[in-house]
Amino acid sequence: MRRVSIKDVAREAGVSTTTVSYVLNEITTQTISSETSRRVREVAKRMGYVPNLNARSLTSRKTNLIGIVIPQTEPGREFMFDNPFYGALLSSLEFNARRNGYHLLLTGPASGQSYIGVARNRGVDGIVIVGSYPSSSLDELHQLSIPVVLIDTYVTDESFHTIGINDRQGGRMATEYLLSRGHRGIAFVSGGISEHGVMRQRFLGYQEALEAAGLQVREERLYTGEVSFQHGMQAAKELCSQQDITAVFAAADILGVGVVKGLRQQGRRVPEDVSVMGFDDLDLAQICDPSLTTMRQDIAAKGRQAILTILDALDGKPDKQEWIFPVDLVVRDSVRSVGRPVTAQKHRRPDSGEELNE
Repeated sequence: MRRVSIKDVAREAGVSTTTVSYVLNEITTQTISSETSRRVREVAKRMGYVPNLNARSLTSRKTNLIGIVIPQTEPGREFMFDNPFYGALLSSLEFNARRNGYHLLLTGPASGQSYIGVARNRGVDGIVIVGSYPSSSLDELHQLSIPVVLIDTYVTDESFHTIGINDRQGGRMATEYLLSRGHRGIAFVSGGISEHGVMRQRFLGYQEALEAAGLQVREERLYTGEVSFQHGMQAAKELCSQQDITAVFAAADILGVGVVKGLRQQGRRVPEDVSVMGFDDLDLAQICDPSLTTMRQDIAAKGRQAILTILDALDGKPDKQEWIFPVDLVVRDSVRSVGRPVTAQKHRRPDSGEELNE
C-alpha cells in the first residue's frame, strides 16, 4: 500500500503543500485561518498521513533523537535494569524528551566498545552518558559537534556538561547517621570501587565519617561486588560471621534490600539485630519490610536537567553546565539506636584550649 504523502493531503484539502507543512508542524509564524487548519488536520487524519521523519531530518539536519548510553561497567552482565535506579532515570529522560518533541535511542555498550558509533550511525542530536569512566570512547566524542551530557560520571572535561550529586558527602552523611545512633561496627556493601566511580566516592565518605569518629576502616567489613540484589544477599550471609557488626551501609537501595533479605535468611532481625542504611530512595526502599532508611537523591531532576541541558546547547548556549543536586537523609524503620552515640572526636586549639569538632 502506497504511503500517503504531504502532496496527497494538500491535493485533497485544496491547499498548497507549504500550507499543509505549516499546519501539521504547528508553525505559528504564518497566518493561516482556523478553518483551513481544521480542514487540513481532518484530511490528514482521514487519509492516515504519517510524517516521514527521515525526510524531515534530511531537510533540517535534525533527527530529534537523543542517544542514551549506559555503559556496561560490570563485565558479563546483562543490561542493568534489575537496578530500579535506571528505570527511574530513564522514565524521567523519556518524559522530558517527549514533551519537547524528542525521542530516545538507548544503548548499553560493553566495556571497550565505542560510543561514537551511536552518534554517527543514528545521527542523534545529542548524547547523555550515564555512569561512565574516563576512556578513549569518551575522548572520541570530541570529534562530534553535538552536545554531550555526563550523568554520575567523575570526568573533568570542559567539553562535556555534567550532572550528579555529591556522592562523597552522601556517603559521609549516611555513616554519620549510623554513628549518631551508637553504631561502631559498620559494614560497607557496594558495587565495584573504581577510581572514578560513584561507589568510590561513597566509600570515601564512609571512610571520612569513621575516621572523624576515631574509628578505622577494617578490610573485613568491606563487601564489594555487583550493584545487585543478589550481591546484597551474599554480603549479608558473609557478614553474619562477624558478631561485632551492628549496622550496614549499603551504597545503593537495591543492595540494601538484598542485605535485609539475606539477614533474614540467616535468622537475623532488622533492625533489632542489625541496622541497614541504603542510598538512592527508590520506591523499593518504601516497599521493603522494614522500610529502608536511606539517602535520597532526586533522580527525576537528573533526567529532566539532562534533557534541558541538551536543548540549551542545541539552541546555541555555549557555556558548559554543571549541576550538583543535593542529597537528604530519609529516616524510616531499618535503623535503631544501640549503646552511646559516636560523634566526631574533639581537639583543642593549642593556643586557646577551645574544643573543635573534626
